Amino acid sequence: MTFWFDESRLDDESVWQSADGRFRTLAESGARVRREASEAAEAIAVGVARAAGQQRPRAVVAAGPDSRLLRAVLEPWCPVPFVAWPHPSLPGWAGGLDLVVVLAPDGGLGSAAAVAEAVRRGCQVVVACPPGSTVAEHAAGRWSTILPTPGRDPLATAVVMLEYLEQVQLGPRADAESVATALDEVAIACSPHRDLAVNPAKMLAIAMADTVPVVWGGSVLAARAARRIAESLRRVSGRSALAGDAEHLLPVLEAARPRDVFDDPFADSGGDLRPMLLVLDDGNEEPVVRESRGRLQAAASSRGVRVETRTTDAPTEVARYASLFLSGSYAVEYLGLGLVE
Repeated sequence: MTFWFDESRLDDESVWQSADGRFRTLAESGARVRREASEAAEAIAVGVARAAGQQRPRAVVAAGPDSRLLRAVLEPWCPVPFVAWPHPSLPGWAGGLDLVVVLAPDGGLGSAAAVAEAVRRGCQVVVACPPGSTVAEHAAGRWSTILPTPGRDPLATAVVMLEYLEQVQLGPRADAESVATALDEVAIACSPHRDLAVNPAKMLAIAMADTVPVVWGGSVLAARAARRIAESLRRVSGRSALAGDAEHLLPVLEAARPRDVFDDPFADSGGDLRPMLLVLDDGNEEPVVRESRGRLQAAASSRGVRVETRTTDAPTEVARYASLFLSGSYAVEYLGLGLVE
């Protein structure tokens, strides 16, 4: 089966109306963060008051499948040892001196075993999950705090947990409102109602069509956004899309055949797609990040590989991550919309 990209479909209202549900979900990302943070505010206040009467935990264990997002945010900031533990159980040393935090946006069984074990061991437990869910039932205990997140949105659930950890001085500034505002700004800029000429997500979709996207982010959170965007690209297009550290992506760029100005753009290339470098820039200017970005851009330039950069000026790390990821998600949706058999 062969697909080609028809960019005219991106501005065809009858076409993108067929995907209205997916675009509506993206557009409501900011509203979901605000709603979840508002509904969990009282539970956060109760949990913070309870934590004030206890000693600072010996360590923080982020358990469950979504623990890696917390690790990306907390590892550089947490004043006590921090461990991300995505396995069904807890590390053997975790006990009553430790805090176990769990993100369970779907409230399912994936996190229930770790929560039940944490309660049994007498750990301090904080769980963000839908009220009345399986995880919430397993979390009931003397030292447990349940932060209600009925919307089942993974990012909104993470923001609620980070709000709590900020207030107990175990994490950086989260600021749910700044995250929601950053998401709203992306939704406005990338709306299907905006013409292709002024829509950055539609333009990025066109740039990625007929290429192998190579997605790179320099900071820990930008790298996570890059991996998730690459996963979405593979799922939507059925084609290769790569994300990784600079040393893993450089060989891909360096192996690209140099572009020849005499190539016939309409000739059959045998199905070989050239790479396209997508840089997710969250403003991190550490020397290692700057050097890696320069090496990737130089390699792309030497082989005539197209480079696209997406930036954000959101005020917090989490807001910048959310902005870059949502911008990429819009582009992925437009890419899927434009591909026709």
